[in-house]
Amino acid sequence: MTNFILSAPLLGFVVATRAALAFGMGLLVASRIPESRRRKIALTLIGIGAATTIPAARSVFAARDREHAGDDQTEAEGPWCSWSI
Repeated sequence: MTNFILSAPLLGFVVATRAALAFGMGLLVASRIPESRRRKIALTLIGIGAATTIPAARSVFAARDREHAGDDQTEAEGPWCSWSI
């Protein structure tokens, strides 16, 4: 298992990206909102989630590479979250 540290804003960005995709997919199968409105909202959320997936993944991999290179961040620089893969 590999451990590395993500900043709180980066972790939030990754979580928001995943949430937008999941919420959009959920809206596609829901039936409480009228179909035309639901489809527009769902496709917008899926598009935003998909478009932000690549920058989020690049940021996570960059954080992992920094950790492996020994470029550790300190607590004084900001809030950090430990992440295990």
